[in-house]
Amino acid sequence: MITQTEAGTKTAGGNPNCVRLHPQLRKAASTLSASGGDSVFGKLCPFQVTKNFKQIKSCQTRIRDEKMKKVNSIFIIILLIMAGCGRSKQSTEELAFIDVRKNYPEKETCLTDFAEVTYLYLNSDDDDYLYKGRIHCITENTVVVCDDVSGSVLFFSRDGMPKSRFNHKGQGPGEYTFVQRLFYDETTDDVFIIGSMRDRILVFSSSGTHKRTVFFPQGTLFGNDIVSFDDSSFLFYDSQPTLNRALSGYQNISESDWRSCYYRISKVDGAVLDYFELPMPPIVLGINYDTGGEILGNIVPVRYKNYILKNREGALVGNPESDTVFLYRKDEPMLPVIRRIPSLASTDPMIYMNNCVDAGSYQFMEIFTLRMEGVTPGIIPVKHYMRDKKTGEIFRQKIILPDYKGKEFLISPSRTGRDYKSGPYIEFDLIELKEAYHTNQLSGKLKELVATLNEDEDNNVFMLVHFK
Repeated sequence: MITQTEAGTKTAGGNPNCVRLHPQLRKAASTLSASGGDSVFGKLCPFQVTKNFKQIKSCQTRIRDEKMKKVNSIFIIILLIMAGCGRSKQSTEELAFIDVRKNYPEKETCLTDFAEVTYLYLNSDDDDYLYKGRIHCITENTVVVCDDVSGSVLFFSRDGMPKSRFNHKGQGPGEYTFVQRLFYDETTDDVFIIGSMRDRILVFSSSGTHKRTVFFPQGTLFGNDIVSFDDSSFLFYDSQPTLNRALSGYQNISESDWRSCYYRISKVDGAVLDYFELPMPPIVLGINYDTGGEILGNIVPVRYKNYILKNREGALVGNPESDTVFLYRKDEPMLPVIRRIPSLASTDPMIYMNNCVDAGSYQFMEIFTLRMEGVTPGIIPVKHYMRDKKTGEIFRQKIILPDYKGKEFLISPSRTGRDYKSGPYIEFDLIELKEAYHTNQLSGKLKELVATLNEDEDNNVFMLVHFK
């Protein structure tokens, strides 16, 4: 089942209760309908729409009552689309897929063949701008970093020079104990911070003035999956059902908690602008560690799951249990982008795909294998693949960089961050860079930059990747 709501959206034919199916799904739905699937696809549309956001809860109740029947039908539809697929190269006209059972061959590619790279050093001549943390946000003119130790929010220009900073670490109103996620809108000078209070977003100016507080919809829980969807809204994944399943020890889970829910909310006041659900079959995606310990009934939830990834066209959304990644765009039908085969439920041990980085000429995937017993906690085998969107060829990643001899890179959902719009950034440890410099592994602009830095006093170096 996929459900979607969008205020004021009209569809072809004037029917306010459905939106148009993607042509690939419509063809399969027609086949299913002709063979007796009318009870589910009488209107050839699994996207049930509610226009009145005050009725979201009642809509969700109706959705849950029909959930399992429609989820199974969605799987049948996509399997019909994928029928006959099994080759390592695919037609560019069919829905892209990856067979998670296969060991695709490794292929060396040069990062600069499909992306432009620039090197960034955040100047630390002023000790107030030394930090231990990561980049949270990169805008057209600004790089925003948070120091995990002090809680300071640091602003740098795109050429790495300090601009401003503020610190509101604390436990009082308008303060945060730590920064989990941070976004910056240069046009409005709004700094959005999500800290320990998972029900709200604190909004500051770049000088540190507290401007307002935006609350998530009541009854939802922010986990970690949120992106700045556009200038006026955030898109986030509701982690409340996921938490409820974990707290139950994955026993006697209510049907209402087998849901995969997404909200698009206003950056101004948190108002719900859109809501949709993706298929969520009742599969426990976790590792049953045979350790004798009672950790959530011995089931440890999988950590590497990216429910939302921003890209140039909108946002890629998906949960591993339903096998398919979709492109979400405002005011448009949900578009299937890539699917893994076979289904998660049919693999033993479980093998799942963690979303997909879709940028430029390639798609980048990571495939995890869950060994269910006798596994060392924290060890999950993973394979990183690339798919050429023009030829359909899939191969194991071996990405090299001309400026760094002997260094290999990986591009994947769990490594790029959730807000990659033009591309990810990769952090280089300065100590490792200095060692590579002394062993003549570096060249070009990277070598020139590293030659000027002191590993005992300076910040790390970042490589910004802009997909062509």
